[in-house]
Amino acid sequence: MPGHSVWTYADLVARVGACLLDAFETILTCDFTTYRRELPVLAGIPADVMFEEFGRIAPALTDGRLSLAAGYDHILRTCGAGPRPELVRALMDRGIELLSASGRLFEDVRPFMAGLRARGIKIAIVSNCDEQVRGLLGSLGVTPLADALVLSCEVGAAKPSPRIFERALEVLGVSAEAALFVDDNPGFCAGATALGIRAAHLVRGEPGAQAPAGGATVVRSLADVEAMLSA
Repeated sequence: MPGHSVWTYADLVARVGACLLDAFETILTCDFTTYRRELPVLAGIPADVMFEEFGRIAPALTDGRLSLAAGYDHILRTCGAGPRPELVRALMDRGIELLSASGRLFEDVRPFMAGLRARGIKIAIVSNCDEQVRGLLGSLGVTPLADALVLSCEVGAAKPSPRIFERALEVLGVSAEAALFVDDNPGFCAGATALGIRAAHLVRGEPGAQAPAGGATVVRSLADVEAMLSA
């Protein structure tokens, strides 16, 4: 197994009662090409202008301070398109259609989640996202496989804030010591380990420039995590 562990496999198997799974690039991936091409045309705004403004308001969309409808309304007003409720609705509807069409689960996700269920391990999807992602997870068939969806836009806090991890633990009814967190972002893994949650830093494909999180075990697939739980 790649990486360095601060806990033994035996300890992991004996004590894990819940698995907290990141969404993007951990269990699913999306091709945003069509999304970024079509939505500006629908809005009547140049793509670079539209997504520059999206970038400015992204933190507020992610932690729920701004709804997606309010975000689109802000972008239209800021970019000179004016207030148009019917266009806001159209952008929201087309956005989730495009995300659902381009999203896919990694091949190891369903077997991994089924294996967790078979062991009686509870599952929460813990994602930094806007409100479209609940629909995306539903369209990909993730929702019935999980015990809870803990989304930053609904919690009001984004990883690595302790608040989103604490909400996931509360919803699942487990302690930090009984949870395992799996994420592709080392900073988010560090946020989990700071609370006493074991973490697996998932690096799919070729390792990038990011350094692994201290206290997290590096894995290359969910099958690696499954092997840890089966050891």
